[in-house]
Amino acid sequence: MQGVEARCRRAPVYWAAAIGLAVSVVAGPAAAQSPEGARKARPATGQVLAPAKPEEVGLSSERLGKIKAYFEGEVAAKRLPGAVVMIARQGRLAYAESIGARDPGAGDKLAADAIFRIYSMTKPLASVAAMILVEDGKIQLTDPVSKFLPEFRDLKVSVPRGNALGEQTYALVPAERQPTVQDLLRHTAGLAYGEITTNTLVRSAYQKAGLYRADFDYNTTELTPEAFTAAIAAAPLAYEPGTVWQYSLSVDVLGRVVEKASGQRLGAFLEERLFKPLGMRETSFSVASDKLGRVAKPFPSDPTTGAPNKLIEGGEPKNDSGGAGAYSTAADYLRFAQAMLDGGRLGDNRVLSRTTVELMTADHLGTRIRPVATPGDLLMGVPGYTFGLGFMVRQEAGLAGVPGSKGEFMWAGYAGTFFWVDPKEDLAVVLMTQAPGPSRAFYRREIKQLVYQAIVD
Repeated sequence: MQGVEARCRRAPVYWAAAIGLAVSVVAGPAAAQSPEGARKARPATGQVLAPAKPEEVGLSSERLGKIKAYFEGEVAAKRLPGAVVMIARQGRLAYAESIGARDPGAGDKLAADAIFRIYSMTKPLASVAAMILVEDGKIQLTDPVSKFLPEFRDLKVSVPRGNALGEQTYALVPAERQPTVQDLLRHTAGLAYGEITTNTLVRSAYQKAGLYRADFDYNTTELTPEAFTAAIAAAPLAYEPGTVWQYSLSVDVLGRVVEKASGQRLGAFLEERLFKPLGMRETSFSVASDKLGRVAKPFPSDPTTGAPNKLIEGGEPKNDSGGAGAYSTAADYLRFAQAMLDGGRLGDNRVLSRTTVELMTADHLGTRIRPVATPGDLLMGVPGYTFGLGFMVRQEAGLAGVPGSKGEFMWAGYAGTFFWVDPKEDLAVVLMTQAPGPSRAFYRREIKQLVYQAIVD
């Protein structure tokens, strides 16, 4: 097995090209300073994500080798079709590996520039779009959603009731207050996912409106923006706004708010204000016909459950789903993660202020908002995490059964993608697979363990 150190030494052009940067690398080991100090010291004109030997940024080449060995084992056992892993530390690309097949049916090798359906990893992108408009003065977090989408003015809440036979039924009552933009960003608007909610009245309403399909999870791209907005506003809320954290379609609604506030389609706004400034050339809401051969594919059915894997294809959607509709590459998403790690900028290009990123990665649930399932339980099956504005945020170094630091933030996607940013360790990591199913939380925990055990400074 060739180590990442040898690969970076022989072929820095390859990985730099994959990440979309020039190839000159600062020679010599990194200065002896804390990760936080190194991050603050990175000049705007410095080369961000240029290749580095792992030892130059406090990682062990030998220990990083465990990542490739582990995923090769999973691919050989036919539990995963393939994976791309990229790790940045101290602003430099220290590890990049692609393992397995792009299409397990055809057997062609998975390349570093493979395109993945990122599903819910679209949410942080749409959340940043909203915060750009907050910085522009077009949106306030306390604005009611109805300021931009009048359909949300008079909402009803589905409240459980017991009938005379002791059976649970539901009654509709007027919402005590309107949901706000902040509620959309932190999943406290009272909305739900038909795939997740236990409120049968809400699920039924979503299903009738085309917001939930029992045969095709997390796909609202076949509704026009107008039809989507009308349908979800007409459906009852699962909870009173601002009272419960429930993972939901709220960021899809946020995408409609971004469109109304900006006067642009969500994808066009993101291209202009986020993707282009950060050099995310392969991120979009559809895949051009000449790139379809680079789209990674899952197994036809899940290896654990045997259920068929049905994922969104790359055609032009009727609406840009801010909650689950984007495609990206590991290199593109690492650029986004690094920009968030560096306080809203990548090199000379700034998309958000440091203070806005700090606001987004703070605790926005506190003790007043109760979760149906905590963000950490939902994403990785562990406690210890709260939610900010578009990101799950770690509350303490302990509690969670995975390594990490207080203040790290992250999210993941239905089809198996995952990323996290650890400001204390000056670390950004992206894992891309196409493996929907119950194994997702397991692989998220595993990649965290494999990355942190390689830190040796």
